[in-house]
This record gives sequence, structure tokens and C-alpha cells, in this order.
Amino acid sequence: VIGQTSAFITTYKDVLMATVALGLLVLVGIVSARAARRRLRYETWHFIHLYTYLAVALAFSHQFANGAEFMFNRPARVLWSAMYLAVGASLLWYRLLMPISQAFRHRLEVVQVKQEGPGTISIWITGHRLDKLGAEPGQFFRWRFLTRDLWWAANPYSLSAAPTAEYLRITVKDLGEHSGQLAGLRPGTKVIAEGPFGAFTSARRSRRKVLLLAGGVGITPIRALFESLPASVGELTLLYRTHGPADVVFGTELEWIAKQRGARLLYVFGPRGRGRRRDPIDAAELTRKIPDLAEHDVYLCGPAGLTDHAREQLRRAGVPAKHIHHETFAF
Repeated sequence: VIGQTSAFITTYKDVLMATVALGLLVLVGIVSARAARRRLRYETWHFIHLYTYLAVALAFSHQFANGAEFMFNRPARVLWSAMYLAVGASLLWYRLLMPISQAFRHRLEVVQVKQEGPGTISIWITGHRLDKLGAEPGQFFRWRFLTRDLWWAANPYSLSAAPTAEYLRITVKDLGEHSGQLAGLRPGTKVIAEGPFGAFTSARRSRRKVLLLAGGVGITPIRALFESLPASVGELTLLYRTHGPADVVFGTELEWIAKQRGARLLYVFGPRGRGRRRDPIDAAELTRKIPDLAEHDVYLCGPAGLTDHAREQLRRAGVPAKHIHHETFAF
């Protein structure tokens, strides 16, 4: 087996490149396993996945050199090449040229960094004609802050306020090296934003009544929806679950929005942990707080453990799966 494998790699055309491509794909698969992800920084995980592009490029010529479908079939080679070129052009446009174009067109920069609570900050970003970005409450961008230590990393953060033509706001909790460094940003720092991305928006709504359910830092896109989601008095409820009152973010803002819109604002406090017995959100309690819960659309955002548990409890409470719209803060 060793001798034959060596012969394949060293004497067959382009098999060495294909073998390297296979190794790269296996590496990406390994670091995608949950146990591996938990031990990696987001930036490391992301850059390893970029090697998928290299794997595809290395495997391309091997397909033409040894693939029976291509070796003597010119139309197939032309069609396959055209599809590769189309995908490559799309990647070049959306991952590189469009963000650069947006950077020159909108000239984003940090205008203010505000402490929201322990380990949590909001970053206000200004620019030119931001309404042309087409961003909606509930969406996120991949943000690249052009400082000496942060320029190389583009991390996803949701909008925490409804976007306007003059300002965008994101809110970040210190959960790692990159997010921890953002507190040191200064006004005037240039920003490149790739996006907007995400379908966690009002367009998914199909019912008159809406429950917004946020856990921890998942309040960021939920807060933007709480401000902007169309609703009449009594039709909108926000349920915010945190470890305790000290962990509440946007408390004053949420109370003001609730008062202005005639919406309900409910808090649920309880210990952190993934165990269901420790989570104060269950079907019976949700139904007690919101008797007509089954008639609501539900927008749910938070850590993976909380969203998985809350989705199950919402189903038990009678909310159909198609009316549960969720965003999980995990990678």
C-alpha cells in the first residue's frame, strides 16, 4: 500500500496536488469538530477555513488530468472551467472588491466607544450615506478595524440599534482577544464593513403578535428589532434572560422603548449553565407569562445552549417551528 501510494503521488499527473488538497480538507473537517472549535480562537478557526480555497484550486487541474469525464471531453472541460471562473469571480467580488468599494464609498470610522456594563461596550460608527448599505435591524456585518493590532481580523457583530443614514451601532461583550481589544478603539479609527448579512429581520414575521426572546449578549440584534419591528400597542413583548440584574445591557433604553411603543418588557434571571434544570425558561413559565404565546411569532437569539433549549420549550408551548426565528451566537 505504501509503495503504490508513493507511486501514485510521485508519478501520476497532478496527484500530488490533489493529495495536498485532500489533506487541507481533512484539516478543515477536524477543526470544525465541536471539541476542536472550543479550543481555537475565532480568528484561527476562520483562517484555517480559508485554506478550502487553496484545496479547491489544487484539485482543479487533477480533475482535468485524470477525470474520465474530462480527459477526452472538450465541452465538459469548457463548461466546468466556466463554472469555476464564475464562482471565482463571485468570491473575488463579494469577499474583496465589494468591501473595498464600500470602504471608499461610505468612509466608515469610529465616532464613539461607550461602556454599557461590565465587559460590554457599544461602538458608534459614522460614514457617508449609510442608508445605501441596505442594512436592516437584526443583521450583522463582518467588521475590520484598521488599527495596528486589529486590521488583519474581520469579525461578525450584529447591529444593536436600527441603522440610520448617519450612524451604525454594534455592541460587543468581552469574550475573547479580539472583542477585548475593541474597548481601546479611539474616535477616528477607520473601519471596513463586509455585509450586511443575515435573515434575522422583520421580513420573516407572519403573525401580528411578536415575542422577542434574548439571552445574554443575544440582546444586541433583539434590541434593534425591539426598536423598529412594526407593532401596535400590546402586540410586542421582549423577554430578556440574564444571570442577574447586573448583567442587563441597555436597561434604560429598553424601558424607554417599551414605554414609547406600549410594549411589554420582561426579565428572567437565573444562573448560567447549559443544564436544562438550571435554566429558568420552560414551557409552563413562558405560557404563564404570555398566555397566548402559541399565537406569536418568536425571534430568539443567544448562546447555543440557551437557544436550543428555548426552541424546544417554545415547541412544547405550542409555537409551530415555522414561527420560531432564531440566531445563535456561536461558531
